[in-house]
Amino acid sequence: MAKALIIDEEGAEPQVRDIDAQQIKDANTEGDVTVRVTHTTLNYKDGMVLNSIGKLARSFPHVPGIDFAGTVEESDHPAWTQGDAVILTGWRVGEATWGGYAELARVKGDWLVAMPRGLTAERAMAIGTAGFTAMLAILELEDHGLSPTSEGEVLVTGAAGGVGSIATACLARRGYSVAAVTGRPESHAYLTDLGASRIVDRSELNEPSKRPLEKETWAACIDAVGGPMLGRVLGQMRYRGSVAAVGLAGGNELNTTVLPFLLRGVNLLGIDSVMCAYKRREAAWRELARDLPMDKLDAMTSTASLDELPKLGKDILKGQVQGRVVVAI
Repeated sequence: MAKALIIDEEGAEPQVRDIDAQQIKDANTEGDVTVRVTHTTLNYKDGMVLNSIGKLARSFPHVPGIDFAGTVEESDHPAWTQGDAVILTGWRVGEATWGGYAELARVKGDWLVAMPRGLTAERAMAIGTAGFTAMLAILELEDHGLSPTSEGEVLVTGAAGGVGSIATACLARRGYSVAAVTGRPESHAYLTDLGASRIVDRSELNEPSKRPLEKETWAACIDAVGGPMLGRVLGQMRYRGSVAAVGLAGGNELNTTVLPFLLRGVNLLGIDSVMCAYKRREAAWRELARDLPMDKLDAMTSTASLDELPKLGKDILKGQVQGRVVVAI
């Protein structure tokens, strides 16, 4: 038997119970590696699945959890052998297939990444998809010309959330001046400790501007909010600045003009962490293991149990989860 958090049908309250381990293996018939999951985490998308929002999971019963870390228990894949320490993020695990909120997971070996040297399973899940996405955004911004010598600050919206917290800490470690956006006064000290050089109140960017172009302010932006805030930020970018769009906590609509792109050469970069190419995955995890201050990571991490995930799934959708949550299975 294996313990798992299960959603029996769409809209049902998730429940933790023991199920037959073979049922987990049979849930993904294309999988060729069984992983003994030791740690998982909570992301915004997990909150959506836990609350049956967006039809991300379409067949039931279902085990959520888009991330996990653990050790290989059985493998029919040439790259992996029993005992290998591995990480999984993305590939629609926890959505189209059963995920990491269980003691066992059956997945394709091509989806796994080796645990970077010096990184533990617990810290890997403190990073999770949120931190992985943050580093993908940083790498993409740097590929488009951003460097610590660029004029202006790097804006991070939704900075107290999972993506924003790790983006703030990594950017500061790499030498950037970070302006962190939050609507929670109680998060100011937290973000300053992560390395933010300035706090921007969310109200300053929440409302659309009457002008398509405002004062050139930001060298780059990692945007986890979307909606009206993203439209506002685009009009404030410096010449040839780039915005990495990673989330939609503020809505999925974008109302703007083409003027930031035509008159300032602004780049709007979409960051996809789900189907990201394998070499880019490995590069992002190497950078995270090297550049993310582990004391900062530990300080932004809280722990929870599988039983607490249904409530936390509701909290994260309301913006009430600060930093990262790690679940030890």
